[in-house]
Amino acid sequence: MTATDSSLPTLQLTREGRLKHFLTLDGLDQALLTDILDTADSFIEVGERSIKKVPLLRGRTVVNLFFESSTRTRSTFELAAKRLSADVLNLDINTSATSKGETLSDTLLNLEAMASDMFVVRHSQSGAPHFIAETVTPGVAIINAGDGRHAHPTQAMLDMLTIRQHKGQFAGLKVAIVGDILHSRVARSQIRALNTLGVEEVRVIAPATLLPKDVESLGCKVEYDMRHGLRDLDVIIMLRLQRERMEGALLPSEREFYRLYGLNEEKLALADSRCIVMHPGPINRGVEIESAVADGPQSVILNQVTNGIAVRMAVMSMAMSGQVSERVQPGEGAGQ
Repeated sequence: MTATDSSLPTLQLTREGRLKHFLTLDGLDQALLTDILDTADSFIEVGERSIKKVPLLRGRTVVNLFFESSTRTRSTFELAAKRLSADVLNLDINTSATSKGETLSDTLLNLEAMASDMFVVRHSQSGAPHFIAETVTPGVAIINAGDGRHAHPTQAMLDMLTIRQHKGQFAGLKVAIVGDILHSRVARSQIRALNTLGVEEVRVIAPATLLPKDVESLGCKVEYDMRHGLRDLDVIIMLRLQRERMEGALLPSEREFYRLYGLNEEKLALADSRCIVMHPGPINRGVEIESAVADGPQSVILNQVTNGIAVRMAVMSMAMSGQVSERVQPGEGAGQ
């Protein structure tokens, strides 16, 4: 399964340009990404209330359809749906009928028959959420929670919200993404978001074996030497080594990787003194980052987790609203 880039804007957006699925950041402009961030900002205070609920998805059913394991993403999507007052079904793929041979299409048909309104999908195959969005009944919103090496758009957007909170704006910022770029769907979405939102420079810092061949075409500058690449940075985003996706010996050893590309206090000092440190998780301490940095004053890693709820609330509410508006044809307003 692979997403067809030319079809994505039409598939994701209503005729009026509103979100109805959220599959990738490809084809989405700065205005829409900013609208997502602004909407997420408005949901931040919901998490600070004694009753953390708004009624925007009351009566709607959201199905978390995770074909890969997840902790932060699945948990924050569930919390986001519940804070929007939706009914939530978490489907455990390991014990579902798909483990007994049922096809994905049949699983979806059965879930649609239960009057589901939204599927949040994580899948090991790139393009799986796109395929589902093309095949489900119209009116069911599909949110990509990570597909293969392709995209993780909500993670990128919660990262953008975190950057905006701490830096105020994107213009003029120098941002580096460090580590396993090759296997990271997060990195691809982050690069797209950063460039769309207008940062001054995006760098990727990694050994050649952990970089896609076409990485510069994504809109970034490649640095192989971490100490050189960290200079004058405003934001550092560290990535996990994704051993489960690696084929062959791409690294000499984790110890050697940490020596060359792990972020410690000495290397962090090379960046701007106000530089923030981010990580999408899960963190491998002593492999890509030392604890003194992960837990230090420049770390905003836990802020990212908190912002994940607000961003996912924003995306889910906007997509559901777009689905509703799509059902109403021009000239079919109330009373006609």
